[in-house]
Amino acid sequence: MPDVTNRKSLTTTEGMSRSPNRAMLRAVGFQDDDFEKPILGVASLHSDITPCNTHLDRLARKAIEGIRSAGGVPQIFGAPTVSDGISMGHMGMRYSLVSREVIADSLETVAGAMNHDGLLAVGGCDKNMPGCVMAMARLNIPSVFVYGGSILPGIGPDGEDLDIVSIFEAVGKFQAGLIDEKKLHKVECESCPGAGSCGGMYTANTMSTAIEAMGMSLPSDASYPAISAAKERETYLAGRALVACVQANIRPRDIITRKSLENAYTTVLALGGSTNAVLHLMAIAHEAQVQWTLEDFDRLGMKVPHLADLKPSGKYVMYDLFREGGTPAVLKALLDAGMLHGDCITVTGKTLAENLADVQSVYANPRRKVMMPLDQPKYDKGHIVILKGNLAPEGCVAKLSGLKVRNITGPAKVFDGEEACFQAIQAQKIVAGDVVVIRGEGPVGGPGMREMLSITGALMGQGLGASVGLITDGRFSGGTHGLVVGHVSPEAWTGGVIGLLKNGDSITIDGDKKLLQVNISDEELAKRKAAWQKPAIRVERGVLAKYAKLVTSASAGAVTG
Repeated sequence: MPDVTNRKSLTTTEGMSRSPNRAMLRAVGFQDDDFEKPILGVASLHSDITPCNTHLDRLARKAIEGIRSAGGVPQIFGAPTVSDGISMGHMGMRYSLVSREVIADSLETVAGAMNHDGLLAVGGCDKNMPGCVMAMARLNIPSVFVYGGSILPGIGPDGEDLDIVSIFEAVGKFQAGLIDEKKLHKVECESCPGAGSCGGMYTANTMSTAIEAMGMSLPSDASYPAISAAKERETYLAGRALVACVQANIRPRDIITRKSLENAYTTVLALGGSTNAVLHLMAIAHEAQVQWTLEDFDRLGMKVPHLADLKPSGKYVMYDLFREGGTPAVLKALLDAGMLHGDCITVTGKTLAENLADVQSVYANPRRKVMMPLDQPKYDKGHIVILKGNLAPEGCVAKLSGLKVRNITGPAKVFDGEEACFQAIQAQKIVAGDVVVIRGEGPVGGPGMREMLSITGALMGQGLGASVGLITDGRFSGGTHGLVVGHVSPEAWTGGVIGLLKNGDSITIDGDKKLLQVNISDEELAKRKAAWQKPAIRVERGVLAKYAKLVTSASAGAVTG
């Protein structure tokens, strides 16, 4: 008789009528007894498009070893990934957020068609991580996620640590005449020294820590370096853990709950993570059929302090945190402080508290430097704030970490698209006190909700990061810092007020009051709305057109299904 763990795959393999199915599987290596074992998909997001994913094939093979050793039968398959860093600053970035949906659809398509009994995914870039977990929640078959790990820091011209944001900001310094071309080239060559995801608390590390805190990956998954024996050992164990989840019938929707989402976002806030976590956690909640709104983010933000001195607003990178005990040590500290729900089940088959029972808190480490004391945080409330007002009645997202000035009122300088704004920055037409508006970059308008790291990096490089406001219906990279507001909803393309702004309009960004407003009369605003005409979708065919027709507002996670 087939093993009781062999649930879904029997549809594909059991009985005389499935002889043709089995014949094809024999051609890829199946033996007679393999049909009595759980058949498990291994989604490898490997590519040499980006350093985040270039080593994932090796890790996927380790997962396969673990699955086989535990009595499962692995089937490896691929899924597409784009590089945010390489796509930044041009029209290629339109595809970035779109790829999250494509990845989720790809994993669902393969695992669904093959009737896989479980799914393990190995990812290492900003969108493939949430895309993988979205698929897992959608399929609701036993699943484990493995993060490819962080890149090591590069070494700069003056011996300083470098990462990907270093080169974006170096471009702004070069434009401002603060460094020469030789130094710019040196930073370019050393910013990314090898395989792994961007090292600061940018979107990749934000989502990996959120996924670990959520319980969908093994302990330390988020903090093991990409190139390390520890990461390979962990991936092997992840394969074994997947078989155990199948045997125990532990499924993603058992793990992804309101309480585990609170754990995930609490960890994001404590570590100073990316605003993209708002979009991605909402999308994961949507797929897991868990009710979750912008108000939930704001509720947690009011009580969780920002504790980590990590880039982009701090000094250190994930490798430094790894040396201090990594994510388990941080989670232990948060659990001890009563900030986490310890009773949430995880892919280990144990609760979060059980996973952390023998872990030493990061605060017990005498060499600790990354995590600030609980009673002396960088900020006593969350660094990510949900703003509302007449410019964003559905809400928008601001990141306030590292800011001495958390509000600004100034004249709008309005740009239709990122390129026009970047040209103005290059020409040094942006001055202190301006509020820069970049519109037409929302989920529908882009299409695809581009990130603006080239913009914010150039402003920081020119020394304007603390004196200029920036709002957009697009997104910001996890590497962004400054007084920036993204995800403005409704977006310009669907009739949002951001599309009605004019140069010189007075705009207020107030992080303390959670306010984003244009300071004009209701009568003037109504007049502009009456004159507005809905534009056609920019792209007529292909994946971007499909996305623009299906996608929800950023305030609902920019999901398509």
